Amino acid sequence: MKSSDLPEIVELNDFGGDYDEYIDHIYSIFYEDVVDKKLYFRGEELKLKWNPIFQEKAYTFYHITHQGEDEANRTPDLRRCERMSWLRPTVTNCDKWNLKVFEQKRGSKVRLCIWLEMIDEFDYFVIIDVRSNYKLLWTAFVAEYPHQIRAKQREYEEWLKRKK
Repeated sequence: MKSSDLPEIVELNDFGGDYDEYIDHIYSIFYEDVVDKKLYFRGEELKLKWNPIFQEKAYTFYHITHQGEDEANRTPDLRRCERMSWLRPTVTNCDKWNLKVFEQKRGSKVRLCIWLEMIDEFDYFVIIDVRSNYKLLWTAFVAEYPHQIRAKQREYEEWLKRKK
């Protein structure tokens, strides 16, 4: 996939470096694409984690736009923010675009990974948490380093082997 096939990236520089104005705009994209229009994966509406509310925004938004292992101390990730408008088309077009969609095991949890492989950009991933009677939009991120791509490729290949 080429970046020209997707909505434009929205950069902090487009807002003169004003982070508060920028993150409010990114949230408006998230809200319109995921809350107002509702986001569906293969015909099933994806649920969101609203609590705990973070800076008056849904927790799923916080998880998508911030990075870090310590949930209480995640830091803003501008690469994630810039690509917020890629979230909806990646999820809704995953089959049409023949994206890799595979299960990941995280402890006892099962998650689905949607992998948008890019030609001229960082690869983009959307993660969906599979619950007993619904699916939860968990996070989305870019792979900025080759080792991240190698790790995802290993997971994908292991899933293919298990699937046989």
